[in-house]
Amino acid sequence: MPRLNSDVLDELARHGLAPTPDTRPELLREQINDLYRIEIRKLRDRCRAGEFSVRELPGHVVELRKRYLLLSIPTAQWVVLP
Repeated sequence: MPRLNSDVLDELARHGLAPTPDTRPELLREQINDLYRIEIRKLRDRCRAGEFSVRELPGHVVELRKRYLLLSIPTAQWVVLP
C-alpha cells in the first residue's frame, strides 16, 4: 500500500486533516478542495461587504491559493511507493 509523503502529511495537518493509512489521496484532495471553496467564498463575501476593493481581490486569491498548494499537485505525486 502506498503511503503519503511526509510533506503532504504536514500540509494536510495544517488544514486539520489526519488521514489514516487507508485514506485515499483522491478523497483527501476532495476535502482540501472543499475547504478551499469555503475560503474563496468567504473572500468573495468580504469583498462584497466592502472590506476590500474588487481590484484587491486577485491578490487575496493568490495568497489563498498559496495556502492550498496541494491542489496544484497531482495526487499521484502525493504518495511514496514502498
